[in-house]
Amino acid sequence: MLTIAFRITYIVEGKVRSNTDIEHQAESSLSNVWLTSPYCQIEPAMAYQLGLPILILRERGVVAEGLLEKGVTGSYMPKFSLEDENMALFQSHEWNDVIGKWEGYVRAVVDTKGNPPKLY
Repeated sequence: MLTIAFRITYIVEGKVRSNTDIEHQAESSLSNVWLTSPYCQIEPAMAYQLGLPILILRERGVVAEGLLEKGVTGSYMPKFSLEDENMALFQSHEWNDVIGKWEGYVRAVVDTKGNPPKLY
C-alpha cells in the first residue's frame, strides 16, 4: 500500500477539542496548517491491519496525526515538497533505503501469498 498525503485543506485559524467530555473540555489553537484526505488514514490502516506493507509519503506542512505521526506504523515516513523542482528526496540515499526496504516487504508478501495464516 502506497499512500501520498498531499496538502488538501488549509486552516488559517481553528480550535481543537481534546476531550469530548463537555465539563472537562480543553481547547488548543490550530493555525496555518494543512490537512490531508481522511483516506490517507483509513486505507493504510486497513492495509496495516491485514499485515500488508505500507509506505506513506507526507507532503511538508501536512499535520502529522494518526498514521501520519512519526513511528506509529514502525516504518520511516519521508516528507516531500512539491516546490522542490528537482525532487531531491527521490534522488537521495535516504529514499533508496526506504523504497528498498518497502520493496523487500512487498516481495515477502508476494512470496507467501496463498499460504495459510499462522496462529500466534
